[in-house]
Amino acid sequence: MKIKSIHVYSHDGQRRDLRFNVNGLNVITGRSSTGKSALSEIIEYCMGRSSFNIPEGIIRDKVVWFAVIYQFENSQVMVAKPTPPNGGASCSTTMLRRGAELQAPLSGELAVNSDDDAVVTLLSRLLGIPENRTDVPLERSRESYTANVKHTFYYLFQKQGVVANKDQLFNYRQDEYNPTQTIRDTLPILLGVSSNNRFELESRLRATKRDLRLNTKRLEQARNAIDTSHEKAIELFSEAKAVGILGSTELGINANEIIEALRSTLFWEPKNRPDDDGGRISRLEEELIQLRKDRRDVQNRIDAARQFAKRSRGYESEATEQLDRLASIKALPKNSDTGEWQWPFSENNLGLELPIATVLLNELKSLDSELHIVTSQRPKLDAYLSNMNDEVRAIASAIRKKESELSAAIAANEVIVQMGTRNNAAAHVTGRISLFLESLAPNEEIARLETEYHRLRLMAEDLEKLVGADESNERLNSILNIISMQLMRYIERFEAEFREFPARFNLNNITIVFDLPDRPPVPMSRTGGGENHLAYHLSALLALHWFSVKYNRPIPRFLLIDQPTQVYFPSEQSYMNTDGSVQKTKEADADLNAVRRLFELLLKFTQEDSPGFQLIVTEHANLSEDWFQDALVEEPWTKPPALVPEDWQ
Repeated sequence: MKIKSIHVYSHDGQRRDLRFNVNGLNVITGRSSTGKSALSEIIEYCMGRSSFNIPEGIIRDKVVWFAVIYQFENSQVMVAKPTPPNGGASCSTTMLRRGAELQAPLSGELAVNSDDDAVVTLLSRLLGIPENRTDVPLERSRESYTANVKHTFYYLFQKQGVVANKDQLFNYRQDEYNPTQTIRDTLPILLGVSSNNRFELESRLRATKRDLRLNTKRLEQARNAIDTSHEKAIELFSEAKAVGILGSTELGINANEIIEALRSTLFWEPKNRPDDDGGRISRLEEELIQLRKDRRDVQNRIDAARQFAKRSRGYESEATEQLDRLASIKALPKNSDTGEWQWPFSENNLGLELPIATVLLNELKSLDSELHIVTSQRPKLDAYLSNMNDEVRAIASAIRKKESELSAAIAANEVIVQMGTRNNAAAHVTGRISLFLESLAPNEEIARLETEYHRLRLMAEDLEKLVGADESNERLNSILNIISMQLMRYIERFEAEFREFPARFNLNNITIVFDLPDRPPVPMSRTGGGENHLAYHLSALLALHWFSVKYNRPIPRFLLIDQPTQVYFPSEQSYMNTDGSVQKTKEADADLNAVRRLFELLLKFTQEDSPGFQLIVTEHANLSEDWFQDALVEEPWTKPPALVPEDWQ
C-alpha cells in the first residue's frame, strides 16, 4: 500500500492534485505555512481516522473535501472525506471507490457512500492483516479490540515534533489511550509472530472457559439445592411423623430413602388419630442431649490423644538427639552380626571389662527399645485420631438431623394447634411435601451437569496445550533480534554516537537500548544530541520497514517524514529561512554534509535495501544534486505554489 496522489477540493468546485512517485524518494520542499506538515494529517484522515486534525487556517477555511488514492499491488482505492460540518472536530462519513486504475473524481461527483469502519476493514483486508483479537482482561478499563490498518500509523508518520524526540520513538497522539500498550499488543501481530490459527484457538479457548464458568456455577447451584433439599426433606419427614402421616417409620440416613418416604405421603387419607404427641418431642430432646454428650466424650478422647502424641514427639526428639550424639562420634559401633551395640574397650577387644561399658551399653539398649515402642505406636495413634474425628463428624451430622426433627416436630404441633385437628395439620403438611417434591431437582440433571463439566474442563485443557505449544515468544525474540541487527547497520551509516556498541529495539518500553560493557544498558532517552536522536528514530523505522518488505508483513510500504534536517541547522530560524531555495540552503550555516548523507541514505534505502519502497519527505532545505532534484514532487512551495492555491475562495 502506497500513496498515489492527494487531492483537495474548494468550495467553488476547483481541485488541486498532488501526485507522487509510488517507488522511491519523494521530496516536497518550500517555505513554512504552505501545507507540507498537513499532508500526513490528510492521509491519516482518509485512512479511517475520524478525528479531524488539520491545523486551523487556510486549509480548513478553503477546502471542503479531501481525497487520497492508495496504490496496492493489483488495484487502487480512493477514499474521499468532507470536512466536518459546522466546524466540528470529527467526521466518519466517506466516499469509497476501488478499481484497477482510478482517477480523482470531479467536484460534482463527490458523494458520501460509506464510512470509516468500511475504509478500515477494506484497507486492513487488502494489506493482509490476519484475523485477530487483542483481548483485555475484564478488570482493565480499556476495551478489547482488533488490530487493523490504524495500528500501522505509528510506523508511517514521523511528525516534526517526534522525529528527533529522545523520549518518544514512534508517533503517538494525545487522544490515544495507552499507545505504548497498544503497540506491544499489535506490533507482534503485524510482524507475523502469531500463527494464523492461534487466534482461532484462543477464541475457542475463551468461549470454552466462559461455558465452563457458567456450567460450574449451575452445578454449584444444583448441588447447593440438593444439600438444602436434604435438610428440608428431614424437616418435612419429621413434621410428617409428628402429624401422624408416616406412623412409626424411622428416619434413614440415605437421602433417597427419605425422599421415597416423603413420596409415600402423597397417598395419605384422613383417619381418626390421637391429637397428643408431646412424648415424641420429649424423646427427641433426650436423644439430642445424649448425642451432644457423646460428642463431648469423643472430643475429650481426641484431646487426650493429641496431648499424648505431643508429649511422645517431644520425648522422641530428645532421645533421638541423645542417641545421635553418641553415634555421630562412632564411640559405640554396632556388631554387624548381632546388631548389638559394642563397647570398643570391651574384654573381647582388650581383655578388659569396665563398669562404664556396661552402663553405656545398657543405656543405649534402653533408648533403642523406648524409641522402637514410641515410633511403632505412632501409626496406631494416627489411625485412632482419624477414627475419632470421623466419629465426631458423624455425631455432628446426627445432631443437625435431630435438631431439624425436633424443630419440625415443634412446628408440626404448632400447626396442629392452628389447624384445629391432626388431620387438618396432616393435610397441610402433605401439601407442603407435594410442593417440595415438585421443585426437587432430579438426579439426572446433576449427572448431566457433571458430565458437561468434565467435558468442558478437558476441552479447555487441550486448547491450553495447543495455545501453549505456539512458540510466539521465541519467534518474537528472533524477529526483534533481526530488526535490531539491521538497526545497528543504519546507526553506523548515520555515524551516530554509540554506533560501536550493540543496539536493540526494546518492545516493552518502545525505545532503543544500547548495551555498553562497563555500565548498565543505556536507553535512547539518556543519550544526547538531536542529530543522534534523529539517527536513532530513522534507523528504527527503516529497520522495521526493511523487515516488513523483506518478509512481506502487512504494513504499508510508505513512510512520511516531516522536516528531519532541522537538527543540522544552528537554529530553527536559520532552517526556516532556507525557504526551499537551493541558494539559501548553500548559504546556511549548517552541516550540509550531514544533510546530504541523510538523503543519500534514504535514497539508497528505496533503491537497494527495500526496492520500490516509497519515502515522502517534507523539507525546508533544498540540495542542488541532480538525484535530489529528481526526487522533488513539485517545484518548491514558495506561496505560490502551495498545497492550497491562493486564489481559492
